[in-house]
Amino acid sequence: MRTSTRIAGALTGLALTLGGAVVAAPAARADISACADMAGQAGATDSGSARAACGLGVSGDLQSCVSGLTGTGVAGGAATGACRAAAHEPR
Repeated sequence: MRTSTRIAGALTGLALTLGGAVVAAPAARADISACADMAGQAGATDSGSARAACGLGVSGDLQSCVSGLTGTGVAGGAATGACRAAAHEPR
């Protein structure tokens, strides 16, 4: 086997291994906490419902997250910001 083929194979294997570790990593609970804290500061009236909505943001369902937070009394812009923080999306 040629050296260049071995190196390419090793790099591909390394990339797949590292990529799999990122995919397999669980969602950080700190994201839900940060989102819920932002929602609380923005006027959320029910912290349990706010945390549940933020959980939707972490899983990538931003529309449901925003709807859930606005249902707890958070203004639309603040709800969007909190949900994006949960999902690690750029603002």
